[in-house]
Amino acid sequence: MRGLFKIYCFVFMSFAMQLKAQQNFDLTVNVTGLENNDGLLQFGLYNNADKFPNVGETYKMTRVKTIGSSRKYTFKSLPEGSYAVAIYQDENNNDNCDKNFIGVPTEPYAFSNDMRPKLSAPSFEDCMITLERNKTVSIKLVY
Repeated sequence: MRGLFKIYCFVFMSFAMQLKAQQNFDLTVNVTGLENNDGLLQFGLYNNADKFPNVGETYKMTRVKTIGSSRKYTFKSLPEGSYAVAIYQDENNNDNCDKNFIGVPTEPYAFSNDMRPKLSAPSFEDCMITLERNKTVSIKLVY
């Protein structure tokens, strides 16, 4: 009987560890500071430092209509790990984050952790969000 109990405990613990290893989480991003409702907000989610914040190299990306002074979007069922978010408001719907002649965005933009770039885009580490449970983050647009 005692041996059977040990087997059941082992099976249960193995199953519980496997469930934890397969757990996924939601990351809700709340963008604040919208000054207008022109165009669309593009949310880029990155899970690779070498690709951040390169356009077209996102882990997940979505574009949503702007409504009011803030907008939420939830990336669902993400594996545990490190992520960074880059957002821009495509005010003229041309599918690009327009920039001036020195490369500074002329459309509203934002990065996770409210990182404000000085002379170049912030690093993945500066913007990193560790996801080990469902999480909500707020990011304010820069105009």
